[in-house]
Amino acid sequence: MSAIRSGRPARRGRLGGLRALRWAAVVVIAVLFSFPLYWVVVTAFQSHGSTLSIPPNFVPALHTGPFLYVTEHTDWLHYMLNTVFIAGTTVALVIATSAMAGYALAELPFKGRGVVFFLILAVIMLPAQALLIPQYAVALHLHLLNTYAVQIVPFAASTFGVILFRQFFKGLPRAYWEAARLEGVGHFRYIWRVALPLARPAVVTVALLTFIGSWNQFQWPLIMTTSASIQPIEVALSHYMQTFEANWRKLTSAVLLALVPVVVLFLLLQRHIVAGVAGRDSGVNS
Repeated sequence: MSAIRSGRPARRGRLGGLRALRWAAVVVIAVLFSFPLYWVVVTAFQSHGSTLSIPPNFVPALHTGPFLYVTEHTDWLHYMLNTVFIAGTTVALVIATSAMAGYALAELPFKGRGVVFFLILAVIMLPAQALLIPQYAVALHLHLLNTYAVQIVPFAASTFGVILFRQFFKGLPRAYWEAARLEGVGHFRYIWRVALPLARPAVVTVALLTFIGSWNQFQWPLIMTTSASIQPIEVALSHYMQTFEANWRKLTSAVLLALVPVVVLFLLLQRHIVAGVAGRDSGVNS
């Protein structure tokens, strides 16, 4: 008995040491990943003479002049409105198409349903860059180049959204559909009135990830558009790099202004992402 009792404190000590090592690793990784963003904040708020000072100043000086210049002397607001319109429309289309496709794969029996599902899974494996040339040719022949449509329509369906909605809909009790059918409710009304409200974590997850992906689009609009009047904020930042040249304060200020909406939205909705991606109904079932 005495040996067992003496072994318990040693085991607790080892577990405590492992826990401390894990927390130390988490802190180190968090610092490594967050330091570039923190340095952008420091540079944006730095005074003019301290931007490239040696040794560097790691404490922001809270100078707001570069932010005022970006908002007053550039088309920043126009680019932001373009991005909000493109991202918002893409989110609405993705929710609609993903919900209907996910419901069909989960609830509607039809021949080849499993094959269709695995073909959708296979799309994830295709690198987007490999499809740029044929997609550009299609957009050219459809006269979609340099339009809002070319920045929205190709992203109106999401393989991740279809898969996630399918998993949530498969977890809904069949009795819900039976009760709705007795009330004369069809499949479309059932999706929008019953299934989607119950799958709110999936809706929020797909909407937020789609919004962030659309907001951060750079390569596609850079290739498919040439007019600044319809381009999003990420392309504008590349223009700002040429306009501001070595003025890092103005450039990092523009970066922060473009980043703030996404960060705020993510912080507000991050718990729904955890519920949607890591919830009990989020596993992939064939």
